[in-house]
Amino acid sequence: MLEQPQASRSTGTPADVADAYDRWSRQYDDDRNATRDLDAFVLRQVPLHLAGARVLEVGCGTGKNSAWLVSQARELIALDFSPGMLDVARRRVRSSTARFVEHDITRPWPVDTESVDVVVGNLVLEHVRELAPVFAEAARVLRAGGQFFFCELHPYRQLRGGQAHFVDQHTDETVHVAAYRHTVSEYVKDALAAGFTLSALGEWLEPDAEPGAPPRLLSLLFER
Repeated sequence: MLEQPQASRSTGTPADVADAYDRWSRQYDDDRNATRDLDAFVLRQVPLHLAGARVLEVGCGTGKNSAWLVSQARELIALDFSPGMLDVARRRVRSSTARFVEHDITRPWPVDTESVDVVVGNLVLEHVRELAPVFAEAARVLRAGGQFFFCELHPYRQLRGGQAHFVDQHTDETVHVAAYRHTVSEYVKDALAAGFTLSALGEWLEPDAEPGAPPRLLSLLFER
């Protein structure tokens, strides 16, 4: 995820977001992207109980985190609604314990109730208008004691104009992906309302950031 210099809040349909990520999938892993790289680092620092776990990854994208998750867990189910992103993820992660499914996470998830141990979402909720249905699904599919972790572009960055976008290498067009601003309190409030307990909150900045820069990422870990 790159950052847009002007402050804005764009809206669009899930199809608009999926189309944008289909285009981005051709170059996503090759683009310079501090947010993507810091997100991968953050995920590996979180005390997730992955050994022997059945993990559900929502918004898996090109599988940038999927490969690591499947190496740590017993089984991985990864959802994304961009066919282009999923094609890249399937080529990257060739494992009998990983399954990639095309699905819009704002709709009921194709996973049985109380059937997974960990739900992970990275850089996906900024593209979701209403958080409550997503958090309700996370609570539904998790077993008692399960963990729900997500990491997002920090609301401070969004207020400064941060938004997922890329420059299409074929057309030189700057493509902005529809996004919604959610406050820290909104993330916490909606998760608590879904029955979660907050375990950890982190604010993350890349090591080479300019002095005084606001956190780039916000991470939250909940337990059911």
